[in-house]
Amino acid sequence: MIKINNICKHYGKHKVLSNINVSIPKGQMTSLIGPNGAGKSTLLMIIAKLLNPTSGAVWLDKRTINTIKTANFAHLVATLRQTNNFNLRLNVEELIAFGRFPYSHGTLTKADWQIINDSIDFMGLDKLRHRYIDEISGGQRQMAFLAMTIAQQTDVLLLDEPLNNLDMKHSVQVMQALRRLSDEQGRTVVLVIHDINFAANYSDFIIALKDGEILFDGAVNKVINQANLSELYELEFQIHQLKFNNNYKQGYLCNYFM
Repeated sequence: MIKINNICKHYGKHKVLSNINVSIPKGQMTSLIGPNGAGKSTLLMIIAKLLNPTSGAVWLDKRTINTIKTANFAHLVATLRQTNNFNLRLNVEELIAFGRFPYSHGTLTKADWQIINDSIDFMGLDKLRHRYIDEISGGQRQMAFLAMTIAQQTDVLLLDEPLNNLDMKHSVQVMQALRRLSDEQGRTVVLVIHDINFAANYSDFIIALKDGEILFDGAVNKVINQANLSELYELEFQIHQLKFNNNYKQGYLCNYFM
């Protein structure tokens, strides 16, 4: 479990996060939602140990993350940032192999290659294996970066707006892949996401931030309602429950086009 205790983040007099207290359930998929400037990405980067809080602590199981060495932390937590700039000319397979660096340090073993191949298969990227990253679409590139993160083989995955600039098809593929990681492999997935319908239909747990504070948090079926979303986004909402015939017994259509 990830436990966040009294996290605050200030830049001078500007408060980005104030007194954040929440527990992120283990082995589930948690979405951080809220308007722009709410502090979602800042909180995720603090959990990822890529940004220091002004005060407070993040606990991973029974340890605060600041007591975990970076090399060891990379065996526990993998992070996919919002922008990934690679200046090297790499193909998809070579990019995904970077996910094994915390273990192999560049000298790939047979076991490493098995994990790389499994990650490629998991994301359906075999046909793109030898294509260069700068020659494929943005959606395909995002799938490759996600496969790299999966290949790191950590119990926790942190993703900052993984659906950014993706079309509907690739967005669904990414969310389905994250759902499978949680359901089939028991991984803890935490993502920043702007599409409330994807969050409502694929997540187990929601953390809603507004003005640097938690407005509400809890299981999806407890917190996705008209009152909460209207207050969070300052829009009128209609929430419709949907019935499906696949593994998801029910879902939500959060309508704000009014």
